[in-house]
Amino acid sequence: MYDIIVVGGGPAGLTAALYAARAGKSVLVLEQETLGGQIAYAPLVENYPGLPGMRGGDFADQLARQVREQGAQLRMEGVSAMRTRGEVIELTTDGGTEECLALVLATGVSHRKLGLAGEADLVGAGLSYCAVCDGAFYQGRPVAVVGGGDAALQEALFLSQRCAQVTVIHRRDLFRGEQRLVDQLRGRDNVDFRLSSQVTSLLQANGELTGLRLADRKRGTEEELKVDGLFVAVGQEPRNEIFANLVMTDDRGYFVVHEDCATSLPGVFAAGDCRAKEVRQLTTAVGDGAVAGLAACRYVDQRKN
Repeated sequence: MYDIIVVGGGPAGLTAALYAARAGKSVLVLEQETLGGQIAYAPLVENYPGLPGMRGGDFADQLARQVREQGAQLRMEGVSAMRTRGEVIELTTDGGTEECLALVLATGVSHRKLGLAGEADLVGAGLSYCAVCDGAFYQGRPVAVVGGGDAALQEALFLSQRCAQVTVIHRRDLFRGEQRLVDQLRGRDNVDFRLSSQVTSLLQANGELTGLRLADRKRGTEEELKVDGLFVAVGQEPRNEIFANLVMTDDRGYFVVHEDCATSLPGVFAAGDCRAKEVRQLTTAVGDGAVAGLAACRYVDQRKN
């Protein structure tokens, strides 16, 4: 049995594991997909204090290495169920069953879908949720990005260095992302904008995306836009379903926590993008991880004394 298990190997989870391991606790990190979480796919991290211009993948690799060096175990396994047995928390994983005294949930978020007909079938056939992952496939070809936040603007900037044409589609008049990113995009000759516009359908032929049908929400007009690739960045959703039957969530599915990141279930803490809060950034994820990791350590100490 471990003192602390961390579910999720993103910045929040790895930071929680780092603090717990440095406090002398036995720690296991379970990550189903990619160590470092979504930051691993960021082409450039420019807003983390003291580390300007670092690649997201480098940040993730260094943090994972640091956690391992402190003695925490990192395993690539998913979690399918959780239950409590007295003061012991039991997790069902891809590899079997694991037990701990304290649990840190750093499950992160997943990409929100457009909800259009044929969307799932076109993933990997012209539709993507990650420009860093798939942008190279569209070298010299026309693509579009849907979204108005920092993630969408960063995706568009990344693609503009590789693609013949990038069209940014946003359903509002103004972007939610940083003005600096908007200004950079407006300075690119191969970037076009469709504001107050919405993708109403995905056009395809032979199982491949060929274009989009757009509705101009102000003018009430429609147009067809020919693109070879569509990159969707319209927000995120928490990945908390497995634990929601035992841990309180808000009406959007995010974990409700106290100042020390404690959830409604004793011994369970939540950190990072999966918890209810206003700001979801790398810095806030790392801060949550430190708070949750130390709080989990205190909880374990109380149980053992």
